Amino acid sequence: MLSKITILPFHPDNQIEVKNLILAGLAEHWGEIDPGKNPDLNDISSAYANAIFLVAWSQDKIVGTGALVPRSCEAAEIVRMSVLAEMRRQGIGKALLQQLVKRAREAGYHKIILETTATWYEVIEFYKRFGFCITHYRDGDVYFALDLDAKTGLRLET
Repeated sequence: MLSKITILPFHPDNQIEVKNLILAGLAEHWGEIDPGKNPDLNDISSAYANAIFLVAWSQDKIVGTGALVPRSCEAAEIVRMSVLAEMRRQGIGKALLQQLVKRAREAGYHKIILETTATWYEVIEFYKRFGFCITHYRDGDVYFALDLDAKTGLRLET
């Protein structure tokens, strides 16, 4: 059951906790982390200055993140989606994704893209359930797109 979740824009005071949450999720999937592969997490405010970076809170704890990065005037990319391991399957990822899609629509984007690792089956199914379509596979990753202009059965309720 989803506890009370509040989704707010990233604030620099969140830097350490957000970085640790994302790296913990990556370590869970990969076993270990190469810090050199995630330089954007060293200064999230600067790295995502032109993006929408959201943080999900449960009471006074950060439990999830997600960012919407402009890629063109037509498209934005969702990156850094992560939910604290013990808080998964409670609707936090869905709530973050709904907010990112809502913000993309409000900003006038027509398409959202994203990618994830092809062996992360539960993540792939999560995006497919939301309405994202697989566009292609490359180098061990799977790529998705969501047409914001299409009349789909997306569940965007809040």
